[in-house]
Amino acid sequence: MPVRIRLQRHGKKGKPFYWIVAADSRAKRDGKFLEKLGIYNPNTNPATIDINVDQSVQWLNNGAQPSDTAKRILSYKGVLLKHHLMGGVRKGALTEEEAEKKFQAWVEEKSKKVSDKEKNLSKAQEEARKKALEAEKEVNEKRAQAAAEAELPEAPEEVPAEEEVAALETAPTPEESVAQEAEAAEAPAEETPEAKTEEAPEEEKKPAEDKE
Repeated sequence: MPVRIRLQRHGKKGKPFYWIVAADSRAKRDGKFLEKLGIYNPNTNPATIDINVDQSVQWLNNGAQPSDTAKRILSYKGVLLKHHLMGGVRKGALTEEEAEKKFQAWVEEKSKKVSDKEKNLSKAQEEARKKALEAEKEVNEKRAQAAAEAELPEAPEEVPAEEEVAALETAPTPEESVAQEAEAAEAPAEETPEAKTEEAPEEEKKPAEDKE
């Protein structure tokens, strides 16, 4: 019976995660499987991979063939490396202790790289968050400034300086105003036309009496 190591889809639409399984190559992709070897979740950054290395190596030793995606995952977790080292042990090129020592050294180096990547990602996310907060703060300040300017009353219309000086020069001083008022009070009242018309008839009567 040919065996394949492949991914079996789970999760919901838009956010899938996968089981890494050993299954009959003739079975449906999401059907029955022989053994669950691990999980793969691409929704995290970096992706979450948890796999049973020894069981995966055992299936490879028994002739199981991984799919392309499963092969990349097995390589990333060191399964293919350990499978290669175990082949050297069977051939007598290495002892089990030497093979295990090489594998652990590789695992430590890989863990360090993953840790550094996670730190860089965290730093980048923190910087992006700070930039977003600064941009939001700037937008809020601009909105507050625009609202304050909209509430201010309109400035009075400015009078040109030349017109203002000319008006001050032509305006009478307080002393001149008092003198003008006094002159107006002492001036005799002018005779009105009505008074003149009333006196005219008497003068006209005199010549008539003389003729008689």
